Amino acid sequence: MSALSVISGLRRRAIPRQHALRAGVVIVGLWLFIALFAPWLAPFDPITQDATSSLLSPGGAHLFGTDNFGRDIFSRVLWGARVDLQICLLGVIFPFFLGTTLGALSGYLGGVVDAAIMRLIDIVLAFPFLVLMLAIIAILGPGLGSFYIAMAMVGWVSYARLVRAQVLTLKQRDFIVAARSLGYGHGRILFRHLLPNAITGALVFSMSDCVLVLLNGAAVSYLGLGVQPPTAEWGVMVAEGQSFITTAWWITTFPGLAIVLLAMGFSLLADGLGDKLGARI
Repeated sequence: MSALSVISGLRRRAIPRQHALRAGVVIVGLWLFIALFAPWLAPFDPITQDATSSLLSPGGAHLFGTDNFGRDIFSRVLWGARVDLQICLLGVIFPFFLGTTLGALSGYLGGVVDAAIMRLIDIVLAFPFLVLMLAIIAILGPGLGSFYIAMAMVGWVSYARLVRAQVLTLKQRDFIVAARSLGYGHGRILFRHLLPNAITGALVFSMSDCVLVLLNGAAVSYLGLGVQPPTAEWGVMVAEGQSFITTAWWITTFPGLAIVLLAMGFSLLADGLGDKLGARI
């Protein structure tokens, strides 16, 4: 069972469907608040080492304890929210715009353009998502820039398929026929009439995709291909604490819980938006 399905299952059991949007807004909004005000909320510098305070258990001045370098885990979790929310945002924006644009062109123009884009989608889908993403990052080199490029090159496929399917349906509707009869150009029909009506499913999916991007970003950082130490990032923190899991469980537990909570928030947002907008993905 994948981590994404586990988070989705926990969300369905914990919160009634009609309250999903409200709960998602609260959870994601809280993390946004933490990310924005981390410099003032964090009691310690997230990267300053203190050998005299290494591996302190939670409590006292160090609410979540300290790691093997004496760094405050609570402060690092707060600062890590900045990096992980940035990963969610940028890791979704690039494939969203690329995928919706190509999907809209494919569905509207048809013919050779549609065939070429669909064959490109088939090529991308022929490889496992994570394997292809890791291969691209390995070629480009470790770092968040490589991660964003890899996500854009692999993640656009889902958006393209969603938007293409909607455009194929909508372009036969009466309001598009009327627009053509009035002599509107292809650009106006596509971007002012078709795309605004076809993009709803992609917007809802982007919230669910934030969960996938967050988990992939943490996984890539865990493997040493994403965010580099000593930057405070939840995946990096989990990787740094794995050697101490039996003696200092708090090093990995608290950033792991942060990943789960933020992922649940985006999952609830997607569910609530789907109900609100009448979209199903």
